[in-house]
Amino acid sequence: MRAEKAAGFGWLWLMGGVCLLLAACEAPPQAALGPRFVDNPPLRQKPLYRLAVHPLHNPQKLSEAYQPLIDYLNRRIPEARFELEASRNYQAYEEKIRARAPEILLPNPWQTLLAMDSGYAVIAMAGDAEDFRGIFIVRRDSNLKQPGDLKGKAIAYPSPTALAAAMLPQYYLHRHGVDVIRDLDNRYVGSQESSIMSVALGETAIAATWPPPWRAFQKDHPREAAELRVIWETPHLLNNSLMLRDDVPLELRHKLQNLLPGLSGSPEGTQILAAMQTARFHRADNAFYQPVRQFIQRFEREVRVVVQP
Repeated sequence: MRAEKAAGFGWLWLMGGVCLLLAACEAPPQAALGPRFVDNPPLRQKPLYRLAVHPLHNPQKLSEAYQPLIDYLNRRIPEARFELEASRNYQAYEEKIRARAPEILLPNPWQTLLAMDSGYAVIAMAGDAEDFRGIFIVRRDSNLKQPGDLKGKAIAYPSPTALAAAMLPQYYLHRHGVDVIRDLDNRYVGSQESSIMSVALGETAIAATWPPPWRAFQKDHPREAAELRVIWETPHLLNNSLMLRDDVPLELRHKLQNLLPGLSGSPEGTQILAAMQTARFHRADNAFYQPVRQFIQRFEREVRVVVQP
């Protein structure tokens, strides 16, 4: 009898242990205490800011001119990433502005007004105002003497919206008695270099451009440039702007406003500016470009509409 009771108690103890074991297996796992370690923690992506420069040059030459500035910004503002963005032509660039695609712009003064309407704001002027003027290039053997001699001849420009290289030259000719629309064979050839090359190749009697591309052409194509000369210059206006989209953080705006004007004060900055054919950056804002708006109004009233609807 005692043996049977002992066997019964043993059986109960065994069943109880099994039940406890099963309960422990079915209980939900408890969260681990303390920090969790992983082999490859996710990296926080830096915000990307694209600098879109209006089509001064072809994409390769644009990179040579402006990539040093991009590299400088990436070193000096390591919490952000900067990239250079080229455009196929003036029209493609202006579509990007209307679409608010790039975060940072370096447009010509007419495009600056366009960008203001799309929510961009000026933070600087790139270059001295005296450098922003139209120049007329002819072959050295040209017999052109005065603007009236151009009547009936072909003239090359980069684009109808190139302010220094089309609008300023056309206004100059208008003021010297030339009917720009009726008297000239106006050819818009897509880029500054193409404009200069058209007269070098004899495809047009004269080409309109402005000083930085002409200096670059003399450096890159010395043989062709030796056959050309500047015949007339226009009065200057304001130079190209540097603009930020209205959603760029204020902290980054302040850093760029402090860094860019200081480039001309160091050897490294001087080299960067020389690559861009830019003397220096000046502090500026939207109101600074009011003279450009006044010129455009006068130009459209007296010469032509800048962009056809």
